[in-house]
Amino acid sequence: MYDMQRRLPRIAQWPLALLILIALPAVSLGAEVLDRVVAVVNSDVITLSEVNEAAKPLYKRLSERIAPAELGQAMEQARETVINGLIENKLLEQKAAEKKISISDEEVEVALSRLLERNATSQVQFQSQLAEVGITPAQYRENLKGQIMRSRVLTMEVQSKIIIPEERIIDYFDTHYTSRMRGGGAYLLQIGVVWKVTAGDSDVSRRLAQEEARKKAEKLRDMAAQGQDFKDLARKNSDLPSAADGGDLGAFKTEEMAPYMQEAVKGLKPNEISKVVLTPSGYQFFQMLSTQEGQIVAKAPYESVKEEIREQLFEQEMKARYEQWMGKVREQAYIKVL
Repeated sequence: MYDMQRRLPRIAQWPLALLILIALPAVSLGAEVLDRVVAVVNSDVITLSEVNEAAKPLYKRLSERIAPAELGQAMEQARETVINGLIENKLLEQKAAEKKISISDEEVEVALSRLLERNATSQVQFQSQLAEVGITPAQYRENLKGQIMRSRVLTMEVQSKIIIPEERIIDYFDTHYTSRMRGGGAYLLQIGVVWKVTAGDSDVSRRLAQEEARKKAEKLRDMAAQGQDFKDLARKNSDLPSAADGGDLGAFKTEEMAPYMQEAVKGLKPNEISKVVLTPSGYQFFQMLSTQEGQIVAKAPYESVKEEIREQLFEQEMKARYEQWMGKVREQAYIKVL
């Protein structure tokens, strides 16, 4: 079952669709502010004070990041976005009332505790973060209660109707996680250690840096040979750009490889790990995933990414279904922006 709590905002953020700040004109101290209705949603109204209150913590961020010359346009765009978000929230709250959905204070405290635990945040840190953006703990709890209620409506109306079949996960895996070997090449993973030297370093310093890099590379190679996950080692330890992809280099034809790569992978069988080889800037070693013509190579085992793919597909489906559902709700509602 998909956990809707994971969709709740991070600490000190506001609810669904209120992620863009509305910039409002500053009011001098002592000036009288008259509230007014800015939108009508069925039998409910959205007031200017509601918009101002919802926008207050986000306005602070926008004013810090947007240049004065661009602030006016950003204010107008943000105002439209925030009001639209408040309209959708009202519609969700009205649906919750129709279905007699209510959220207890205990449920709010449980949700808040989970958020703090997930973000490794203490109560003191939490209150400090709220103070920085001008929100009281009571305001945050009330806001969180509203979001839980709206999330529960979405669970009933949208989420519970989504099923991601195994066939769809497999299709995604075949498209995004596999490739076919062509031209007698090799599909490789890579880990590299670059020695840290500068133009002004002495020969002794250079040799020491090179030796340190070699020892690190040899240690990592031994760890991979002993069964530690190659991609995980690459992500955490490799100095090369491919580290972000778990050392995944993709497929290479032999003639496309640098000489040191050819030397390292020559004679390797699938899943074997090469020796450490010297490169112009450090040391590298490789794991051979495949060398066979026409063979389909997986970038990761299916079972290791299955749930990740399921969640990604669920998110995509949830977004599409929500937009469709909300479109119908809006069509059936009386909405007027003043």
